[in-house]
Amino acid sequence: MSVVLTEESSARLAVRVVDTRSSYCPLPLLSVRREIVHVDVGEVLELWVNDRRCRIIMRLWANKAGHDFLGFVPGAGYTRIFVRRGR
Repeated sequence: MSVVLTEESSARLAVRVVDTRSSYCPLPLLSVRREIVHVDVGEVLELWVNDRRCRIIMRLWANKAGHDFLGFVPGAGYTRIFVRRGR
């Protein structure tokens, strides 16, 4: 199940933003794996992507890796994805 967040509910949610709008999967996934260690457990990482498949891939990866997929916000030409570090 995908959760579509609103601009209001996502405001100031993330402590770190990873911009991968110029990349397509699997590069956004590799970027998130590298950056998630730089946020504390319980904090949120925001990912900016152009590849619509990343919404599905990030949800599956987050569940498998022990993190929480919080949802996404469709933007103007890109999608904002939110993942809370779980471990």
